[in-house]
Amino acid sequence: MELAKLLIRPLLRPISIVHWDRKFNRLVINQRLAAVCKKTQHGTEGSWKMSEETDVLVFGSAIIDFICYTPRLPKAGETLHGHKFQTGYGGKGANQCVAAARLGSSTALVAKLGDDSFGSDYLRQLREENVNVSHVHQLTGHTTGIAQIAVSDGGENNIIIVVGANNQLSPDDVFIAKALFSGAKVLVCQLETPVAATLQALRCFKGISIVNAAPAMEQTPPELLQLANIFCVNESEAAIMTGVSSVSSIEQANAACKRLIEMGANTVILTLGPLGAVWGAKDSTGKFQHVPAPQVQNVVDTTGAGDAFIGALAHNLARFPERALDAHIAAACAVASQSVQLPGTQSSFPRA
Repeated sequence: MELAKLLIRPLLRPISIVHWDRKFNRLVINQRLAAVCKKTQHGTEGSWKMSEETDVLVFGSAIIDFICYTPRLPKAGETLHGHKFQTGYGGKGANQCVAAARLGSSTALVAKLGDDSFGSDYLRQLREENVNVSHVHQLTGHTTGIAQIAVSDGGENNIIIVVGANNQLSPDDVFIAKALFSGAKVLVCQLETPVAATLQALRCFKGISIVNAAPAMEQTPPELLQLANIFCVNESEAAIMTGVSSVSSIEQANAACKRLIEMGANTVILTLGPLGAVWGAKDSTGKFQHVPAPQVQNVVDTTGAGDAFIGALAHNLARFPERALDAHIAAACAVASQSVQLPGTQSSFPRA
């Protein structure tokens, strides 16, 4: 009965399984509410029981990567000779899920694949990575999403994605996966799938939610900022969303974080590549903190660094809730710094 009341209560007034501890600068889990959410409440439309607790639930994309390695990135209209080609498993959703799984989190993915050989191969790969794929479905008449990636010898990249079946992820999928949503500690979403579905996922989740706003939207729905506990962007995404020409320094990052909070975000993490990350919260009275990243001498491929960061952040929030957000960000920076020293996306993610 207690769980039923808690599920009805959001219709009257929003509640959250987490709150911001201003004294210690960290997100705190409401242990009483978390315990209640684990109980079983049977009804005519099924059960909210989660048979196995999930650390990190990812609602997002799964894409096959086609990667060309070349001395430098081509200019507009230019054809270059590359020196290596490979295929890989990508999509920001699946990448972040695998990154968390490799670090030791129990993970689940809600995603769509095409009814083709790429989709079948991807399902097999996710199972090998110990990801719960009970809500990863192959759709007849749709192709698996693909990404065309160019990587320079200096580690820079550009990416074009054709999302394919990922566009079929819908608000209904949130209801279908309601057992996962009721049992997970951390939810991770991105913007490679329809925003309406992402918003529904955020509305229905009562744990810690992370939105990685990539690809960036110039006109970001205010609700997207408001619903996420943590809103994470990189330099270019922050610039697009805040309407500035560039974000390339810690000072500019502080200003961009402030603007995103003014737009409705609760806690903002802005990643700065080799400089680490800057973060601030609505409740931290305008104070922003810089978390440096480990220095890397040999950068091979930066393609998966952002997803390695998000996956590691989600893992640390789920497994070590007693630690301050600074510590979670530092740990995520360390994992991202490891990933840039190896080629590929998921193949570059470290294991615990």
